[in-house]
Amino acid sequence: MIKSLNTAATGMIAQQNNMDTIANNIANVSTTGFKKGRAEFEDLIYHNIKEPGQATGEQSVAPTGVQTGLGVRTAAIQKDFTQGQVQITKNALDLNIEGSGFFQVRTPDGEIAYTRDGAFKKDATGRIVDKNGNLLVPDITIPENAARLEISSTGEIRVTSTGDDVTAVGQIEIANFINPAGLKNMGRNLYMPTAASGQATTYRPGTMGTGFLAQGELETSNVNIVDEMVNMITAQRAYETNSKVIQTADQMLQTAVSVK
Repeated sequence: MIKSLNTAATGMIAQQNNMDTIANNIANVSTTGFKKGRAEFEDLIYHNIKEPGQATGEQSVAPTGVQTGLGVRTAAIQKDFTQGQVQITKNALDLNIEGSGFFQVRTPDGEIAYTRDGAFKKDATGRIVDKNGNLLVPDITIPENAARLEISSTGEIRVTSTGDDVTAVGQIEIANFINPAGLKNMGRNLYMPTAASGQATTYRPGTMGTGFLAQGELETSNVNIVDEMVNMITAQRAYETNSKVIQTADQMLQTAVSVK
């Protein structure tokens, strides 16, 4: 059977994965702190008809071999952690990490998750939480009589009470990883560490290579719509071309079958 049928089919599957990745990027173009993905591919095992360097005579070897490729597969979906654009909100609890690092939040099951989404809020008891109610780590509570909230670039939270008294109520720490691309996506703008990412190390913002905090700002998605449109066109053309290969291989098989 002509190998090109299966080979082209793997190409179509790979481009479907590529399109799924592009579609997810475009869908999250307005998601705070979202990091775009990029599909990466690798070729499959080869059918070796003749090995390169195979002896062809008493003192001679073949300079090249005869190797037929058997297709492609998706090797990885690489996350791009480059900085997104800045959106000015002037909300006291909106924070942007200007550089590397992640906020830490505690999920309902007690696990520590990590996020670039700095759109924080207060719950009914004054504790700082994310939009899903996950507590910021370390736990920080804003007093009920706080008239003004100030968060420094190094993460210190100070509140001004109704009597103009300034009090420090907590210190935000951000986490960093040796390999952020190895983090596992959990949805809801959250990541979990894996063996590939390494364990989190926490620092005061602006130290040990981590970014400073900016109050009243949010980091938007780093998706570039123009780039994604170009990638989508490329993926579509590659998918169409692979489908043409299947049609052509089918026609060749039909010709071979009809030979009398």
